[in-house]
Amino acid sequence: MEYITWFAPILPGKTEAWQAFAAEMSGARREEHERSRRRMGLRREVASLMSTPQGDFVALYHEADDLARMFRDFATSQDPHDVWFRDKMIEFHGLTPEMLQGPPPAHLVLDYNEETWARQGAGRGEGHGEGRSGARTSDTE
Repeated sequence: MEYITWFAPILPGKTEAWQAFAAEMSGARREEHERSRRRMGLRREVASLMSTPQGDFVALYHEADDLARMFRDFATSQDPHDVWFRDKMIEFHGLTPEMLQGPPPAHLVLDYNEETWARQGAGRGEGHGEGRSGARTSDTE
């Protein structure tokens, strides 16, 4: 299993619309969103609103068997829900499909897990291995 945390800016004046968009995914578009995520192999998606002195951001966590494939599939899908979602990514974050076709937008630096930290040898340069996408992988599969 691969996982990634990353963030995207919310463009000025778009926070309320972004919140309505997020509510729509867990409300009226819930079934479509679930089908989309299953089709792409996404097992978990978490989005948190972060307000900072530099503006608002969405902090994201994604978990999939193959993150690079998941991002590529999302960037190129012609499914109506995915097209709608990509349009919202451009509107709220300025992120284009081309920006998501490469490797995942971040890489894991530290992953403290109370149950596995000592067993992994973390702190001695023996943490998680890198997955084929460059994203780090979990040993808790």
